[in-house]
Amino acid sequence: MADNVNEESDYTPGKDELDWGYEEGIVVHPSSTLYLAWMQSLLYAILHLIHWNSTLFNTLEDALGKKNGVLIIALFVQIGKEHLGLKAITEVLQDLQYKGKSKIIPCFNPNTLLPDPLLRDYWVYEGSLTTPPCSENVTWILYRYPLTISQLQIEEFRRLRSHIKGAELPEGNDGMLGDNFRPTQPLSDRTVRAAFQ
Repeated sequence: MADNVNEESDYTPGKDELDWGYEEGIVVHPSSTLYLAWMQSLLYAILHLIHWNSTLFNTLEDALGKKNGVLIIALFVQIGKEHLGLKAITEVLQDLQYKGKSKIIPCFNPNTLLPDPLLRDYWVYEGSLTTPPCSENVTWILYRYPLTISQLQIEEFRRLRSHIKGAELPEGNDGMLGDNFRPTQPLSDRTVRAAFQ
């Protein structure tokens, strides 16, 4: 695994996040969270599988900002064939369209989101969370090969709203959830290492 990851610790899944754009086409561009110029025309979203070190900490919140506290597995997402593992989620998104809705999904296995073992080339670096509080000391593992989902699956995410059903919205705000990515941050003195040649 990565040099940064404490391999003697257990990392427990904490939450998953998906960043996507409002419009068709790319979500990963020079102003987005993660940017690789050679991939920008392929990408529609970025999936973050956020884990916390349950050997050293009691909760994800306890682990935030602490050395070896948080590990994020990130996968770029491109449009192609339907992703069967993600189907358990996309099939219920219409019931979760508005803020405050929840649903238990008993048959979802997050391991189905990981690439085929033969395609598990990745980069690793120390960074930060992409959402508030934007804590540092996050180990990022960024897979080289993207996850493929169908056009219909990304459209289900694009139907999500950022407000409670029936809420009055400010003029010019349609309440659609999207363009929910953080602007690119300076690399500073971070080292990005490839676990492939």
